[in-house]
Amino acid sequence: MTRHYLDHNATSPVRPEVVDAVCDAMRRDGNSSSVHEEGRAARARVEAAREKVRKLVNAPVNGVIFTGGGTEAIHYALHGTAMNGSVKKIFVSAIEHAAVPGNAATTGLPVETVPAQPNGLVDLDALKAAVSKETEPFLMCLMLANNETGAIQPVREAADIVHDAGGLMFVDAAQAVGKIPVNYVMLGADFMALTGHKFGGPVGVGALVAGPNLPLAPVMRGGGHESNRRAGTHNVPAIVGLGVACDLAADSLSRAEEIAAMRDRMQAAAENTGARIWGKDVDRLPGTLCLTAPGFTGETQLISMDLAGIAISSGSACSSGKAKPSHVLSAMGCDAADASCGVRISLGWSSTGEDADAFCSEWPAAYDRAKAEAA
Repeated sequence: MTRHYLDHNATSPVRPEVVDAVCDAMRRDGNSSSVHEEGRAARARVEAAREKVRKLVNAPVNGVIFTGGGTEAIHYALHGTAMNGSVKKIFVSAIEHAAVPGNAATTGLPVETVPAQPNGLVDLDALKAAVSKETEPFLMCLMLANNETGAIQPVREAADIVHDAGGLMFVDAAQAVGKIPVNYVMLGADFMALTGHKFGGPVGVGALVAGPNLPLAPVMRGGGHESNRRAGTHNVPAIVGLGVACDLAADSLSRAEEIAAMRDRMQAAAENTGARIWGKDVDRLPGTLCLTAPGFTGETQLISMDLAGIAISSGSACSSGKAKPSHVLSAMGCDAADASCGVRISLGWSSTGEDADAFCSEWPAAYDRAKAEAA
């Protein structure tokens, strides 16, 4: 059976060029902190990759801190600002990836949730009302693109509100980098997280982008790696692979209209069969489709599509094994019964028209069978 991979928001397939670069780096000797020739060569590969990341997201010079992935970057931003007392409270949007509220809860600081609107965007009026009461420095966490609906958040507007109130802005850009243009400076972010495996890079490598002179205590200590900001021997092969993925991101960005057209075909097929589409009235990632189908649980949809050779997910991959409704859909006003019938279909750099065709054929037929069985 031909398989059709429609779960790029969970992990996008690693690009062949990245595999080759990682394998080549693994064949080379040297610790990037060593001063001998092999060590200097390894360090040069790390710094070349750092520059590629910096250019892709317009990060400041010396602003890219390599991490073990997006979750570590989130942990570092939240705990690094909390540990040195530079913020006294954390605000989290109701639609953040679970890693954000999860890590916020362990900082020891008070945490307040900012609600979302039914269209999937953060409520800026609620944000302004909440932060205007603060008399001490705080951190606001808002993702750039939602991992379930694909809704692109008004980060620049939120950052202006936050900065006017004396706060700092953290942006989780894990789902956005490599799929839409991302400009750290224009977003108004103080801290920004990204990860390689969402756009064709290796799993297990990411970065935290931080502005110059911002208060950020290291949370991993030991050696002086990453300019004393993140201890631990560099994973040179993975970092090299991340750099290559950044080089190749232009290809995905150039295919945005094509990918969006495939997404829209799948959306039309689902809507014609009775599905509800979430986030469709706002700007979304080109390859993300989030739907609910009354009476057709997310788990049943996932299994039905898997048997038909199509990989999708029920919500975030990090929580898709948990039997509970999506917190993102719940924050948008979806009731628990309908939220349990939600799935996410996501395209990416390797997606083809045949992948979209397979969904347009198999998903409506599966939903029709489910409705007939329930009648």
